[in-house]
Amino acid sequence: MEKRNELYAGKAKSIFATDDPDLLIMHFRDDTSAFDGQRVEQLARKGMVNNKFNAFIMGKLREAGVPVHFERLLSDDESLVKRLDMIPVECVVRNVAAGGLCRRLGIEEGRDLNPPTFELFLKNDALHDPMINESLADSLGYATIEQLATAKRLTFQVNDVLRQLFLDAGILLVDYKLEFGVHKGELLLGDEFSPDGCRLWDANTREKLDKDRFRQGLGGVIEAYEEVGRRIGVDFG
Repeated sequence: MEKRNELYAGKAKSIFATDDPDLLIMHFRDDTSAFDGQRVEQLARKGMVNNKFNAFIMGKLREAGVPVHFERLLSDDESLVKRLDMIPVECVVRNVAAGGLCRRLGIEEGRDLNPPTFELFLKNDALHDPMINESLADSLGYATIEQLATAKRLTFQVNDVLRQLFLDAGILLVDYKLEFGVHKGELLLGDEFSPDGCRLWDANTREKLDKDRFRQGLGGVIEAYEEVGRRIGVDFG
C-alpha cells in the first residue's frame, strides 16, 4: 500500500490518498482541541491510543453487523479505511444528560434518559455545529431521507452494542457522535469512535474518562483513555 498526498487535515486526524482510489490512510495525530479549535495542545501517545481504541471498537461493531469504513491497522497511529463521500451531519445519541443538552434545556447533568435521545447536528465549525432536523437536512441537500433513516437505525444499533460493552467494564456510555458516508452506494460508519467523540463515566464513581478531562482542565486525559481501553480489552502494545 503506497501512501500518497495529504487530502485533508482536521483537528486531530489527517487523511492521505493511496495507490488504490477506493482506500485512504487515516493518521491519528497527538493534537487535541476543544471549543471549536480555540484551545489546541499536543498530548503524548494520543494518536496511538485513539488509533488502537478506534480499531478495537470498529472491529466489535463490524462483528455485530454494522457496516464500517475501517479496514485494518497499518501502524501505531495509522489505519486503512474505505474512501467515503461523507454526509455533513453528525448523529448523536444520549443515554445520560451531559454537556450541551444540559445547557440548552437547563436539566441536571447525570439524569438518565430513557429511552435514549437522538439528535442531528450540521458539521460546521464556523456555525458551531448547529442542531438541525431530518427535514432541513433533506431540503438543503445534506442527506436524503433514506440515508438519514439508515443512519439513525445504525446509530441506535451502535448504542445497543457499545452500551453493553462499556457497562460490562464498569463504564457508562453517556453520549456519542457518529459520522456516516457513502461507499459504492452503501452507507457506512466513518470517521472514528474514541474518547474524543463520546462521554464515558465510571459507572460507580461517575469519574469522567473522556475528552471532558481536557475541556474542563481535569488532567490525566490520555491516562483516562488508556484506562477505558484496558477495561474493555484494547491492546495498546
